[in-house]
Amino acid sequence: MKKTLFTFLFLGFGALAYSQTKIVVSQDGDGNFKTVQQALNAVPLHNKEKVEIYIKNGVYKEKLLLDSTKNNVKLIGEDQFKTILTYDDSPSKVVKTGSPINTQSSYSFLALADDFSAENITFQNDAGFTAGQAVALEVRGDRAVFKNCRIIGNQDILYLNAEGSRQYYENCYLEGTTDFIFGSATAWFQNCHIQSNKNSHVTAASTPQNNSYGYVFYNCVLTGDTSLNKVSLGRPWRPYASVAYIHCYMGPHIKSEGWSVWNKLDTFPLSRYVEYENYGPGAQPSSRVSWSKQLSSAEAKEYTIKNVFKNWNPK
Repeated sequence: MKKTLFTFLFLGFGALAYSQTKIVVSQDGDGNFKTVQQALNAVPLHNKEKVEIYIKNGVYKEKLLLDSTKNNVKLIGEDQFKTILTYDDSPSKVVKTGSPINTQSSYSFLALADDFSAENITFQNDAGFTAGQAVALEVRGDRAVFKNCRIIGNQDILYLNAEGSRQYYENCYLEGTTDFIFGSATAWFQNCHIQSNKNSHVTAASTPQNNSYGYVFYNCVLTGDTSLNKVSLGRPWRPYASVAYIHCYMGPHIKSEGWSVWNKLDTFPLSRYVEYENYGPGAQPSSRVSWSKQLSSAEAKEYTIKNVFKNWNPK
């Protein structure tokens, strides 16, 4: 049904003259644009209307930027497995000026605008297993929504950037190695699949002290390569890091202690690492580090989308 709907929309919009609110990207030239960046550039500055960009299947190797003035943009892929936005920047490369690439500049897709959303798309950084920090998706805008998306790479694949940013991920697949979900934003992961490919750390939160919530993983599945047995749920990038796993399946790759410290020893005593009613071989509450917490049922009830996002409803 989704495939039929996308085909209908593509044919309908492709036959019309270019519209600022409905845009089609197709590498074969049958859409309004051949590249995703051209479509993003076409969004009006200081945009207030919803702009839907339909992306036909293909591997789009582009370093993509959505400017902060271009709000209310929605990307819709034809197929989450076949609509792939990818690039390969990492610290192993240098920019044209000769300056080295760092974590923030390694992104494949950077969303600065508010009210951005995406469905049925793969965001990827294919710099390689040993490339170091290589961000697939960085989001700094507020009220971002991702559904049925795949975020794939190795180290630092999803940068939840900006202190005031609220981000919602539903039915998404995230695959990485070290600290592959990191940053200072507030984020809710609903029914997501988290795949670890290295004995390292799933999260590296840097939640500000005055934020009551950081990352919430709700009804998610955590799996890992069969060779792994020492993956931690997270380590605190900054003091007051906040991460919660609630009703999540945890595979045998999760170590019994659950959490890890950063090399900065002042961060972990202030971290806010909590769990509630997780299950699977990696869910071992009695063996967790002393500075993490198992929530009571009353405390767990406070973890709602309404409370976490301060009355913003992403659904």
